[in-house]
Amino acid sequence: MDPILIASLLALGAGVGVAAGLLGIGGGMILVPFLTFLLPRFGVPQELAVHASIATAMATILFTSLSSVRAHHKRGAIRWDVVRAMAPGLILGGMLSGGAVFAVINGTALAIVFGIFVLYSACKMGRNTPVPQGRALPGPGAVAAMGALIGFVSGLLGAGGAFLSVPFMLRGNVPVRQAVATSAALGFFISLANSVGYIWSGEAVNGGQPGMIGYIYWPALLIVSAMSICTAPVGASLAHKISQLALKRIFAAMLTMLAIYMIGQAIVHA
Repeated sequence: MDPILIASLLALGAGVGVAAGLLGIGGGMILVPFLTFLLPRFGVPQELAVHASIATAMATILFTSLSSVRAHHKRGAIRWDVVRAMAPGLILGGMLSGGAVFAVINGTALAIVFGIFVLYSACKMGRNTPVPQGRALPGPGAVAAMGALIGFVSGLLGAGGAFLSVPFMLRGNVPVRQAVATSAALGFFISLANSVGYIWSGEAVNGGQPGMIGYIYWPALLIVSAMSICTAPVGASLAHKISQLALKRIFAAMLTMLAIYMIGQAIVHA
């Protein structure tokens, strides 16, 4: 392997790890554009590069989220009741998305629709619009259904779901630090379900490509994950030192950039 390419993946892993701990994101959507550029240079066929980038980025969340969750759990910030309610839906939605729909959909219209939604959520969060007093998360059934939606959409976009789960929890008056920490835990279930689906759906189309298990390019997975595991606790520590308003605005800025990217990529590849 080219040392420059390996160094690029290590740098990506470091940045994703900090972002995962700080904002509760899995980092998938950050990784995808970079991996789309890098993977063909590792020998991945161009026609598989986008699918491989999304699948590989999602698989890294398995490792990054565990490191981030451990750091947040030590501070008692994770709402495990929300995790338990959402996990079955996340797994169901992720398996359906990664195992069935991912291989046959181009996602252009979906990316535009959700890009607009994410941009709207970012604008509201950036303005720090107060949530009405007394509002809380809906009942377990509605929370589970939201989990299925988040798992499904995340699988199509290669994301850990924080761009949907954090705004959802904030609307239910969950404090931003708890929302970020809980989102990190949710990302593990999203990644697990979708990764299994990507392996299953990709085995028939990767043609025995070296380094690929289904749609996942495992050398990049190992390099990025090794570094992100080390840096995720740094981000988690920062999340508990920054003011809640500042954390909201950082998250809103991240959502805005991701929304613009999603919409732009959808238009370019339409």
